[in-house]
Amino acid sequence: MAQTVALSATAREKTGKGAARQARFQKQVPAVIYGHGRATQTLMVDALALEKALTGVEPESTLIDLTVDGKKARALIREIQRHPIRPDIIHVDFYEIKADEKITLKVPVHLVGTADGVRNAGGVLDQVTREVEIEVLPEDIPDRVELDVTALKIGDSLHTRDLTIPKAVILTGADLTIATVVPPRAEEVAAPTPETATEVAEPELIRKVREGEEGEEGEGVPAPEGKAAPKAEEKPKGKKEE
Repeated sequence: MAQTVALSATAREKTGKGAARQARFQKQVPAVIYGHGRATQTLMVDALALEKALTGVEPESTLIDLTVDGKKARALIREIQRHPIRPDIIHVDFYEIKADEKITLKVPVHLVGTADGVRNAGGVLDQVTREVEIEVLPEDIPDRVELDVTALKIGDSLHTRDLTIPKAVILTGADLTIATVVPPRAEEVAAPTPETATEVAEPELIRKVREGEEGEEGEGVPAPEGKAAPKAEEKPKGKKEE
């Protein structure tokens, strides 16, 4: 069964961003309550009391006995807005409910047990869906729905049709996968790419040219340091050049 918490609120006359900031400065959380044709009413709730009331419960499926300026109403939390950086609650939407009227809401699905494919084959349990939508009377709202995964082997799955929720109608599609066991995830080793592969060039064979030999293209080879370069071949004396 759903848990019930008591909470007090006061009517908030001023609206808008400025009024909301002022309420937060005073350690109050801006809120609204609506439902059953009533006009939306703006409220303020003590921030510390709200955090304490929601500690250790499932907010979506928890019944709120809300007292507004002395008048009592039973409600559900339809939405909680939190600060983008800090965990602070900055706004709450309450939806008034009646004891004899069915309501539609989402309840969390909790997996219990250790899957056979995880325990004996090293598989990985993957929870695909974490909540389902149901229709139910307020007094029959479950705190959460438990699903036993002990018998799952690798490749097996459980679906919405495998859930049992007493006194409730499950509105979520029957074929929706809730949990599955997948094979172990092997570590992938990236293959070297042409850009990252290092080419090893074959070393160039360098032969020392002996004294008296010509280098490439017939050029004279420079003499070693400290030695005179060999003289060019002299022409025979007495013979004119042609």
